[in-house]
Formats: sequence, C-alpha cells, structure tokens
Amino acid sequence: MMIHPCRTSDLRAWDQVSCYCERALDPGFWAEPLNALTNIAFLVAAVMAYADLRAGRAKGGTGAAVFLILLTMAIGAGSFLFHTLATKWAMLADTIPIALFTFVYLMLALRRLVAVNGIVAFLIAATVTAAGQVMPPWFNGSFAYAPALAATLAVGLVLAGREHPAGRWILSAGGVFAVSLVFRTLDGGSGCLLHPPGAPDPAFIIGTHPIWHILNAVMLYLLLRALIDALAVPNRRFRSGGS
Repeated sequence: MMIHPCRTSDLRAWDQVSCYCERALDPGFWAEPLNALTNIAFLVAAVMAYADLRAGRAKGGTGAAVFLILLTMAIGAGSFLFHTLATKWAMLADTIPIALFTFVYLMLALRRLVAVNGIVAFLIAATVTAAGQVMPPWFNGSFAYAPALAATLAVGLVLAGREHPAGRWILSAGGVFAVSLVFRTLDGGSGCLLHPPGAPDPAFIIGTHPIWHILNAVMLYLLLRALIDALAVPNRRFRSGGS
C-alpha cells in the first residue's frame, strides 16, 4: 500500500500520509502506538475540567464551558483517528476541532475576561483562527500555531496587568504551549529516536510528538480552568476595567 509524504497535494480522502517519526511510511493502524495512545491525555483534561465546572458553582456561561470541554474530547478523538488511520479525512478530523476550540475559546476569553466588545472579539478570534490555516509550513508545520500562541500570551498579559486571577492560568497555558511546540517541531527531524533501549524491534522508531500531546492537554486544561474560575465570579471587577 502506498503512503504519501505528509504535505503531498491533491490527496483523496482515503489516501494515507506519513507525518511523524513513529509511522515511518508504515500504513498499519498501530504504526504510531505512542502518538495514538497519548491522546488519552485530552480525555483526562476534559474530565478534570468538567469536575472543576461542577464543583465551581458557575453563575453563568456553563453551556459554553461544556462545549469547550466537548471540543477538548473531540481534539483527542480526532488526533487518535489521524495517528491510527493517517488518512486525509482523518487529518481534517484532527485539525477542525483544534480550529473550533481556538475560535470559541478566544472569543469567549476576549468577551468575558478582557471585556472586549462582542463584534471585536468575534473579528479577532476569526482572524487568529484563519491565520493559523494559511501560515506557511515552517518548523515542521508548527508555525501554524504561532497566531494562537501569540493570542494566548497577549490575553494572559492583559489580564495579568489587570490583576485578574485568570491571567496566571492563561500565561501558564501559553508557556506550556510554547514548550510543547518545540517537541512538535522536533518530531520528524532530530527528534526521531531509532531503536531506543529496550525496544523489541530494531526498526522501531519513536519521536517527540507524544510529548506534544501530553503538554497540549495540560495547556487546554489550564485554559479551561481560567474560564471556569471566571464563570464562578462573573460580576467581579478588576483594575483597568476588566471583568
């Protein structure tokens, strides 16, 4: 069975691609066991966030928070599909929930935490999300996440300047995000480890992409926690007009 390089153009829905060290042009379902199974981290993050939401007695906006938690689960499910099936349609199942989370979370954070006008929040969130889809494939494709990282840090800095408690959560998320992008970038290049100690097969290859999954799940949890904590005190005012 033929498997294509990761960024081959004109792929059909069921054409397979090889993007990461573990797959190494292997079309098999379990060719990326670590990349596939580390997506459990997203489910753990979603469950923890939901438990926080239930315990926090949010005063409003719980529907939006639940939607973001479900998107976190969808990110894990879509990534699992991509790292097992490795098809063009599974790649879309991986990337679409990420784009939706970026758009919805940023719009909510700008509106509810930074207190930006609703139309302005929508336009900023749409611009950041769209920018991520058209970025050149630099740094092994990780450059596509640069707009989301910049937006995360910007929101965190604004909130920290207002002494809003969500600021530290979002800045922490931005820091984790930056580190995770390093591991994502390495996978496929110098991040490939051939025959690690104890590997049963001399041809077995692992990479750094599983670390990206785990750190990304931590990042999403921190972002969700920031929003959930803010929902519990929606009317509290902070310095410089924050809410």
